[in-house]
Formats: sequence, structure tokens, C-alpha cells
Amino acid sequence: MRIGLFFGTFNPIHVGHLVIANYFANLPELDQVWLVVTPQNPLKQKSSLLADHHRLALVEIAVENNDHLRASDIEFKMPQPNYTIDTLAYLKEKHPTHQFSLIIGEDNLRGFTKWKNYELIRNNYSMYVYPRLLTAQELEEIGFENHHQALVNQYPKAHFCIDAPMMKISSTYIRQAIKNKQDVHYLLTDEVRKYVDEMNFYR
Repeated sequence: MRIGLFFGTFNPIHVGHLVIANYFANLPELDQVWLVVTPQNPLKQKSSLLADHHRLALVEIAVENNDHLRASDIEFKMPQPNYTIDTLAYLKEKHPTHQFSLIIGEDNLRGFTKWKNYELIRNNYSMYVYPRLLTAQELEEIGFENHHQALVNQYPKAHFCIDAPMMKISSTYIRQAIKNKQDVHYLLTDEVRKYVDEMNFYR
């Protein structure tokens, strides 16, 4: 089975995550997309995260009616902080017949050299890259004409999916909106929103 791995803290999972995950699940090159809930991203503060099991529950609720999407707690079983290269090695050991690829935003790919053993990932795993809206300042900093081509040249095993939806929704915005008692209809699925409301998360 060909699996696309979509890593995230999903704090909380929102419709932007689901639109992107579903887009890749529909690619003929992939059979399923696993949304891997990360207990601790090395680049984020643990204190800012909802409890691991709650974030996993939200993802499970969000994807329960889609056979092509699956919530994964694989990193819960591993030492923290979590590094993608270690997770890939663990998955390959647990599922030797599966073929794993990464699903990653273009903004994260630009910082990919900061990842642990990024060369091993770059050389041994396919990556499916979705676009991200850039600000004028970001474009100026990286070069409007050359920023995309530079990534293409640097990562020959990456598939740049320029037709993927460009989502400008963030979990940070949603958390702040809930804290401010604003309506977050349409940003979360109904089932996720009900769970968040019932548990009084992010208030």
C-alpha cells in the first residue's frame, strides 16, 4: 500500500488540514493518507499543545467517515521530541510492505535542511509538496522568480502539486477565535467543533 504521511500537531485539526489531506488521498499515486499526530514538534513548545490523546481524538473524529484518511498515533510510542527520520524508520520496520511518502508544505520544505538527517529523507523518500500563499516580503526575501525552481533542483524526488488547494487557515487563529468567543463554524467540521465545545478546549 502506498501511504502519504501528513504530519502535524493538529491543535486542533481544521478543514484546511482535511482539504489538503483529501486532495492527496485522491491522487492515483497514493492509496491512503495517514494524519500523523505529533506529540512534540522539536520546533514548537509542548506547553502550547492540547493533550496528545485529545488531539488524536479530534483527528479520529474528523476522518472517521473517509476510508482514504486515517489518524495515526505512531509517534506516541516513540521517544520525544519526535524526528521524522526516526518515525519513517519505525514505520518501515512495522509495515515493511508499505511504501511511505511525505506530504509537506512548500514553506516547510524551504526549512528542510534544519530537519534531523534531512539528506536521508531527501534521497530515500518521495515527497508531495503543496503550495503556500507567500507574502510580498517573503517573495522579496527568497526571490520571486527563483524560489520554486531552486526547490525543484534541490529535491529531485519531490512532486510539486501546484494544483493543490491553497489554504490560509491556521490552528493558531482558531484557538484565538475560540478564546475570544468568536464563531468558528465552517473552520472545523461539526463533529470536531462539538467535541471542542463540550470539552471547553482553548477557552
